[in-house]
Formats: sequence, structure tokens, C-alpha cells
Amino acid sequence: MRPARSPFTTPAPGMPDGSVPRALSRRTVLGSLAGAGAATLLGAGPAAARQTGRRSGRRDGREAGLGSGDTLLIKAFPDAEKERMRLARALRSSDFIPTGRYAPPGRPLSVTVRPAGGRVPVLHIGTFDYYNKEAALQEPRAVPLRPGHNTVVDAHGGPVHLSFAGQGERAAVTFDPDTPRMAFFELGRTDEADFQRQLDERTDVPWVELITDQAILTLTREGALLYRGEDHAELMGLFDTVIDSHARISGLDGRGWIDRPKAGRYHFNEVSVVPTGVGAYAWHGYNGFPRAYMDRLCTVAGLTTRGWGLYHELGHLHQQGAYQADQLTEVTVNIYSLAAQRTLGRPSNLLTVDPKTGLNPFQTALPKLGADGTSYEKTFGAYEKLIPLRQLELAFGEGFWPELHRLVRSEHQHDAPVDDYTHDPVINARQYLALASYAGRTAGYDLTDFFVHRWALPIDSAGVAALAALGLPKPPVDPSTLTD
Repeated sequence: MRPARSPFTTPAPGMPDGSVPRALSRRTVLGSLAGAGAATLLGAGPAAARQTGRRSGRRDGREAGLGSGDTLLIKAFPDAEKERMRLARALRSSDFIPTGRYAPPGRPLSVTVRPAGGRVPVLHIGTFDYYNKEAALQEPRAVPLRPGHNTVVDAHGGPVHLSFAGQGERAAVTFDPDTPRMAFFELGRTDEADFQRQLDERTDVPWVELITDQAILTLTREGALLYRGEDHAELMGLFDTVIDSHARISGLDGRGWIDRPKAGRYHFNEVSVVPTGVGAYAWHGYNGFPRAYMDRLCTVAGLTTRGWGLYHELGHLHQQGAYQADQLTEVTVNIYSLAAQRTLGRPSNLLTVDPKTGLNPFQTALPKLGADGTSYEKTFGAYEKLIPLRQLELAFGEGFWPELHRLVRSEHQHDAPVDDYTHDPVINARQYLALASYAGRTAGYDLTDFFVHRWALPIDSAGVAALAALGLPKPPVDPSTLTD
């Protein structure tokens, strides 16, 4: 499938007004287990891995821990694209299953697969690194496996993951006992002393991985060692807390199949390079963080008190495309960032005082409302644009955004990924109108005055007529007057 958009980006510290530079555009076992091996050549070229014949219950797809043994029992779940469509999201998220293994460059990796049904998992070698100048290193190389014995050779090597798309099918995946293991931490299974021992002993493997049932954190060894003194159980518990905050405001309470949390984990990946001025980014399948972000990604205090960049990038993997106009991409994403701050008991970025003006975004934005020449896209700064979205919560309660997400999911099960960097005025007009329409239907009130006359969203006369056709009453309170 074609890429949905250029990567989303978080600004490097110190960028004015919280603005975000446009990214540089580039290409973007149970039951009877049996099978017979077959020799297969899977392609050529620098990005291809080759495979030759050679001997060798949970939400996350893995039914056994990684702490011992060479066999993983895995369970299939819907792939990332099916989940993207179910959740009406703009970006695919991860469907990787961690293995704790590492494939050295050019060295054979022996894997035996015993499927309980007709489906067979796919092996992935390498990491995500969108801006890497070498095309083969921009994303993991996928290797379809065969039942029985497989030997895979990858020129570049890297962490090993599996994907297993399906509906609960099972398979056993056995790695050769001499397959290198990364230093590996699993929340609830690995104690700190054991993880520290692995860091000391597995010095020849250049990658480290930490996981929970909801998160994969893939780091270079050098990056992981920078903050090895952290309490990693507390750190990874924080990842789950942030993910839970995003799920709650997305209305993913499991009340029905359409409102279940995403199958599998979210993937946070250390990357080697980002463009100048970019602090981190989001793309299909993962969030990318450079070494400069490690002080927030890998420390309890940093992730708790200065983790907006991670909250923001994870938010991009939750955004719904139906109401995501071009200039809303870096605005609606912070619905989730604010939710994470509230969950962690942190002050809202909307209340942060600008030292130059002595005012917070509410104080600078509200006096501009309704003035001649006011334009949502041109008058307001990045945080000011977020204020009307927060005001909807203040007016209609904390259930507003969860209910809006549920409504959108119920009507957008087959949308394509969103390309919101085309600056298409027709698409933008449709998505601004969709935001106002879904907000009105969720609240149960006519919000035309709020969106069109107060905040001056670019909704034309036809859009105003469409909002009027909803036949909703005027709200009892003007949301544009509300502040935290």
C-alpha cells in the first residue's frame, strides 16, 4: 500500500510556539503441530533476506515468556491494516511479536515452524529508521517462513520479530539454540538484577529490547546503557500508563468488537538520524526517537515530566482520518497528549506561560475570537489551535472525545490511509466540516457559532447549511468562553 503521508514530527526542544516543521518527503503449540521443510529463495538485492532449507492467548500474540527455552508459542491476531481500518485511524500501528533474538549480519539464522493450522508467521529482521540514507535499513526486511525448517540469511542483521496475521491460529516457532539473544526486559517477568546481568554479558549484540503486553521499546545497546540505572519496571509501566491514556480518550473500552484496544503492541524505536529540527516522528508501524531523545524516552522522570514528544508521537498512531485536515494533523494529535498529561497528574501545556508575554495559550487566543479577519489556520499558533478541542471537553464532559471516536469508528470502517500533505482544498474543506459535524452530533448541539464564527474554521456556506441540516439545538453554554 502506498505511504499515507510524510512522517509526523515532533519539534526539537526550543522551537518557537511549539510549531512542527514539515517532514522531508521520502518513499516512504497447541494441537497437532507438523510440517515439512522446503528450500526457498526469497529474492535478491540489498534489502532481500534469503531462506534455504536447513535443519535447525494473549493480546500480544505470544503465549509464552521469552526468559527460557528456544520455542515460542504464538497466536495469530488481525494484522496492522485490518486494525487500522477497524479503528478508523490514519496510520497503521505495529503487529510485531517480539522474540528476544538477534540475527547477526550475513550469518545463517535457523528457525523451525510448526503451525497448528494453515497460517504461517512472517519473520522480520532489522529496525525502523525512516531517514537512514541506505534504503535497505529504513525498515525491517520481511521473510515469509515455510512450515518446517528454515534458514534465513540477512546481509544487515538486526533484532528479530514475528508477525502472524489471522484470527487465533497457533504456531510454534523454534530458534536454533545458538541464536544470539538481545539483552531483554519483559515487564512482570524479568527482574532488574537479571536485566543488568544481561547488559553485562551480551556485549556482542548491539540491540536491547524492553517489552510489556502493550509496548516494544527497541534501543541500541549504546542508547540503553546511557540510562541503565533506571528502574525498568517503573519505566515500562509508564509506557503502559501512557498507552492506556490514549486508549481511554479514544473510547477503547472493549464494550464491543469495534471498541476493543488495538491488537498487539505499539513500537517505540531508537533511530539513527532525523532531519534538522525534528525531535521525533511517527510513521506506519512505529514511533522513531533519536539518541538526543533518550533522556525522556528511557528515564522515569523524563517520560513523566517531559514526555510530551512521546505522548504526541503515540497520538499520531491514534488519530482518525475522517476529520484530519492538513493543518489539523499537528492539532488533533494533542488531544491524546493532553490526556496523557492529565493521567500522569502533570500541568497542561495549555497553561504553560510564555516567558516573553507572561500569558498562557488560553490568554493569548481567546481575545482574538470573533474579531474581523480572524482565521483558524492563520491567526492562531500551534497550542492556541488546540484550545477549541479542549473546550469541547470542558463544555460537554470527559466522555466527549471517547464518544466522538466511537461514532467515527461506526461510520468509517473502510477508509484508506490519509494523505494530508497534499494541501487539497476539497479534502481539507470536507475534513473541517466533518470535525464540526461529528462534534455537534456527539455533543447533541449546533456548534456552528463555535466553529465558524468564534474560531473561524474554514467552513463555507455549503458547510454551514450542512450543519444546520442536522437540526440540533443551540448549546446552553458557549464553549469558546471556557478555560482550564
